Amino acid sequence: MKDRTILHCDMNGFFASVELLDHPELADLPMAVCGDPKNRHGIILAKNEIAKSYGIVTAETLWQARRKCPSLKVVPPHHDKYKDYSRRINAIYQRYTDLVEPFSIDESWLDVTGSRRLFGDGKKIADEIRAAVKEELGLTLSAGVSFNKIFAKMGSEYKKPDATTVISRENYKDILWPLPVGEMFFVGSATAEKLESNGIRTIGALAQADKAWLTGLLGKQGKMLNLYANGLDDSPVAPMTQKRMIKSVGNSVTFSRDLSGEQDIRTAVISLSDTVAGRLRKYELKASGVKVDIKDTSLKVISRQKQLDSPTDNTNEIFRAALEIIRDSWNMDRPIRLLSVTGINLSDGDEDVQLSFFGGESEPDAKAGKLDETMDLIREKFGKKSITFGSIINNDIGISMDKNKTED
Repeated sequence: MKDRTILHCDMNGFFASVELLDHPELADLPMAVCGDPKNRHGIILAKNEIAKSYGIVTAETLWQARRKCPSLKVVPPHHDKYKDYSRRINAIYQRYTDLVEPFSIDESWLDVTGSRRLFGDGKKIADEIRAAVKEELGLTLSAGVSFNKIFAKMGSEYKKPDATTVISRENYKDILWPLPVGEMFFVGSATAEKLESNGIRTIGALAQADKAWLTGLLGKQGKMLNLYANGLDDSPVAPMTQKRMIKSVGNSVTFSRDLSGEQDIRTAVISLSDTVAGRLRKYELKASGVKVDIKDTSLKVISRQKQLDSPTDNTNEIFRAALEIIRDSWNMDRPIRLLSVTGINLSDGDEDVQLSFFGGESEPDAKAGKLDETMDLIREKFGKKSITFGSIINNDIGISMDKNKTED
């Protein structure tokens, strides 16, 4: 079987570029998209190339950015606009193939293996897509072309902005293997530090390292990274129309020590609720109910649930419901070994919600929704652990933002 042809398309400075369409007067000035320009603790969500040249980085605070560049111009984010442009961009991709898999709001994989007879080779297709997006939407992207998803993704990162990089079976060792190991897709800063401290400083060294030794160092991830560095990735590109039938979305943690008291429980529940709500939004679903499972120190489990006044994908609403369930059914001073929070009775996130005629606490919280959206965007670009709630930081109960998940 001939090699697949996989593209990875990554928009250049997506949020900032979209905003500049409405603010062309800022095109030649240092500019950033910020959560709240009036708040010096607002977070930088995106920046243009000029702002980048001042050392401004995404996810830093506005006051830090302005210390680097006092003349920085900021504009507020418009999440609905970014989602709309994302849909329009993916529609352009779908002219070339029905195998389009969004990776985040501004990145997608395309399998164009079956399209080559109609449109030409992968580079020609990528260049045509870049031209169409620029002409029709006024935006630029970088594209990677390769025989698997991992190398296509790395190709789109290799040269920016507005470029196409082909990584083939013939050249991948020349292009990728000399790069620092931290440039390998799926190698985070902590993993890179561990590899470097053990003499693995380049992607080539990772590819040539002993699999058993890597497994001993990193667990299953070690073997996986070795395979990826050698181009051994056969994961398929899923079509956008493919939607999993999910009955529930949950998260559970067995704690490094037993929870003791309300503060421990609140810390655990906000972390679990944040993960559950984030997954609901990712799958474009809402939960009409919340279920909590509690395992005590004798391994006895109780399960309780409640219906919500209206379907939600909001972290705070799920947190409040879960905490209410626990308070109603558990002695808050009794130790807890395991806790699970699950969104149940799921519905399509686009369905209309009937609001109370008289208003009240059951209505969607617009500010909380905006906070959720902002955190989602940061995590899409910088990983699940890039931003979290203050109460979770440096906890000693063993929770993190990427613990076990339950999806049925």
